[in-house]
Amino acid sequence: MVDMHPKKRVEIVVEAPALHRLTDALDRAGVTGYTIVPALAGRGRGGSWSGEGLAGDAGRMVIVVSIVDAARADAVVSGVYAVLARQIGVVSVSDVAVIRADHF
Repeated sequence: MVDMHPKKRVEIVVEAPALHRLTDALDRAGVTGYTIVPALAGRGRGGSWSGEGLAGDAGRMVIVVSIVDAARADAVVSGVYAVLARQIGVVSVSDVAVIRADHF
């Protein structure tokens, strides 16, 4: 049996123009890695949205996913909130288990 180690998954959906400020905040919080994925379309409180046909970053959304040690999750989310307080965005934190604890 492989040992599993509890961690926190922090997932952030944010407007692309805020991405650089967000990744800077993650770096300052000591996050060792993250993945950035384009968000193509969705539905939220304001209704449906789509990035289809957009020429620039304005209105385009991305998803940033990171896994962090549970002891640092609050500090990471606080740094993220400082960036997103006046941006369109969603932050979720969930429990996960990883195989290689030393990577996070």
